[in-house]
Amino acid sequence: MTLTPVGRTALGASVAATLAVATTLALTPTAHAAGPVLTATFTQSSAWGSGYAAAYTIRNGGDAAANGWVVEFDLAAGSTVSTSWDSVRSQSGQRYRFANAGWNGTVAPGGTQSFGFNVSGLATPTNCTLNGAPCTGGPTPPPPTTTPPPTTPPPSTPPPTTGPPTSPPPTTPPPSGPTVNVSTAAELRSALAAAQPGQTIRLAAGTYRGSFVAQRAGTASARITLTGPRGAVLINDGPSGSGPSCPAPTTGWDSGYGVWLFNAPYWNLSGFTVAESKKGIMLDNSHHVTIDGVYVHHTDEEGVHFRRSSSDGILRNSQVEYTGLVQPGYGEGVYLGSAQSNFDCHGNSGGIDRSDRVQVLDNRIGPYVTAEHLDIKEGTEGGVVRGNTFDGRGITGQNSGDSWVDVKGNGYLFERNTGSFSPPGTFANGYETHNLLTGYGCGNTWRSNTSNLGGVGRWAINVTSTSKCPNNPNTVHTTNTVTAALNGLTNIPTTP
Repeated sequence: MTLTPVGRTALGASVAATLAVATTLALTPTAHAAGPVLTATFTQSSAWGSGYAAAYTIRNGGDAAANGWVVEFDLAAGSTVSTSWDSVRSQSGQRYRFANAGWNGTVAPGGTQSFGFNVSGLATPTNCTLNGAPCTGGPTPPPPTTTPPPTTPPPSTPPPTTGPPTSPPPTTPPPSGPTVNVSTAAELRSALAAAQPGQTIRLAAGTYRGSFVAQRAGTASARITLTGPRGAVLINDGPSGSGPSCPAPTTGWDSGYGVWLFNAPYWNLSGFTVAESKKGIMLDNSHHVTIDGVYVHHTDEEGVHFRRSSSDGILRNSQVEYTGLVQPGYGEGVYLGSAQSNFDCHGNSGGIDRSDRVQVLDNRIGPYVTAEHLDIKEGTEGGVVRGNTFDGRGITGQNSGDSWVDVKGNGYLFERNTGSFSPPGTFANGYETHNLLTGYGCGNTWRSNTSNLGGVGRWAINVTSTSKCPNNPNTVHTTNTVTAALNGLTNIPTTP
């Protein structure tokens, strides 16, 4: 498949909480005074022999929005920032300055923004400032004499698919132990097939091509983790062969999915990239899965799909863009549940696909997501959509995909999301409800969302029917705001 150039060329790493080493930077607040109160947390999400990937998350604990942020720090001699993303970087000697990008400068009360970077060398930031205020409690770097010169490329420059020299060769029998390091596609397939509760499969930076399917279950107390830097890129050039009428892993058939969890609950997926696949990350009957800090781009159809009662999942701190390259009408960024026409395949709970209580948190979805950025299907309930950025550039309007969010489920909370639209694209409304299944498309709540409809969209929140939800109405609070709308905030009365 020929790639469309990606908006940001750097492939870095996102926050992975299980590997985080954190320090907090804070502006000194005045007690009880209204205004923003910013903190910035440093996290080291992955490391290799001569460098690491990291990020800062800026959080607003105050009661007013913060407009603009700058984080600065020093690195000891022998260590340098090689790449960065989601910020504007400058440098003077060993002092680095990261200002917000154009789209992530506003930090809403209770909200977050973040940026990431790769370091060549082992020194961690010191002498940090956030908007000019000194940091306290920052990480202490090792003495400069212990910092070796770079010897291997960072994740943004993936090594050959055979992996760096320190990577272990393929193992026979299948790999075991609490942590399994892999650096080739064959090693990854073997590790997935043999995964055990409590095990971590760690990807080295590099390109992994093939079909990657997990069918082993973790447990609530012993989850299975697949993790790697953003420079670990999983690509499935399929599909191929003849599959069953209802998708299931089958000998001789390649689904084309980048990563497929099938009957595999209690997994963590973190940090890595999925690209150039038919679908990005697919979950089938895989509940309690957390997807954190992944990058999904250039897919033929949707980016991330919770399907076949994949309930109680979390997608957070991730980026999804450039979807629907082959079928624009099926290029949703994130897809929860199944259309009722597919319940025969995917409805394994009372005939309905109950991919319920999924949380979509602090992600950046778009640009060039060709259908809805988030499509919430009928029959699902109780999810939370909070702190996301929806960039509507490139939405096509095909197959009714003309809004950031289409909610056909019940009881979802939409809170502190930021949406925008600018050409190219076809755009009708920011958020829409539809009532395709009796009793669904009801009881959803919008609060403190910010929408810019680019002078093209009609309503920020368009509720298509009130009569179909008489006892469970949708609620739009006055804390939502809209600019550049043809009609306004919403077509129903608002609630304080």
